[in-house]
Amino acid sequence: MNLNKVDLNLFIVFDAIYTEANLTRAGQIVGITQPAVSNALARLRETFNDPLFVRTAQGMVPTPMAQNIIGPVRNALQLLRVSVQESRTFSPLQANKTFRISMTDLTEAVILPPLFQRLRRLAPNVKIESFLAKRRETTKELAAGRLDFAVDAPLNTDPQVRHVKLLEDRYVCAMRPGHPLAKDRISLDEYLSVAHIHISSRRSGLGMMDLALGKMGLQRKVALRSQHYLMATLVLQQTDLVMTVPERFARRHQLHHVALPVDIPELETHIYWHESTDQDPANRWMREQMIEIAQQITAQEKAA
Repeated sequence: MNLNKVDLNLFIVFDAIYTEANLTRAGQIVGITQPAVSNALARLRETFNDPLFVRTAQGMVPTPMAQNIIGPVRNALQLLRVSVQESRTFSPLQANKTFRISMTDLTEAVILPPLFQRLRRLAPNVKIESFLAKRRETTKELAAGRLDFAVDAPLNTDPQVRHVKLLEDRYVCAMRPGHPLAKDRISLDEYLSVAHIHISSRRSGLGMMDLALGKMGLQRKVALRSQHYLMATLVLQQTDLVMTVPERFARRHQLHHVALPVDIPELETHIYWHESTDQDPANRWMREQMIEIAQQITAQEKAA
């Protein structure tokens, strides 16, 4: 008996025959003809090497084999029905689901605390797995379902991926309070004279500030390159290094910050998801929560 390649529709027919004890009525319930029911039963008999049902004056009577498997078959069909139903609706309070999100530690610090506060109230059994996927693999990870969302700069232009802006921010020059340059503004010469921390998830490559300076034939002194913003604050507090960071980050960590002496584009953060999940109720619910949280953060910052 090989069940690996059994058509699940055969078990639907099996359940209908068991319930109705009649091939014609079973076909009416399933929505197929009586010959199609007979064909399905023949395939099931071959698979199980058993008649399964015996024709009598009282109708199709199940064999002991059929009686043994009807329970597991009905349980399996019910699980499938529930799964299909859950794919069409999403009940946060009853949901037991894990969402996988790619984001940096900077985005985690902004989004995850208020998101978890909301989840504890609205969806207590929903879990989050946060990690940083490689940018060039984001589309593949989303398409494969190994990733539900990616929160990143608006650089992914793949037509399979949907996105919407979550947050925006301007870059500033941040340093510890009491730093020799902790004043109202910083000149370009002062900016170039001091040592910098550069944050990037890549092993090499230039940031936006480096690109802007490069166009002017200038270069800053990067003393530390790291992938983690939160670690960098500890270094700032103990040294005279400075760091170009989003203003939101500088404010949250009580860093002295001033406007940059060179104009660079503002930072935009978008949430990405694959087009195949665009109408998925669970995916839609979660991204709505993240969008609402981002809107609340923006409103609170404007009111402050």
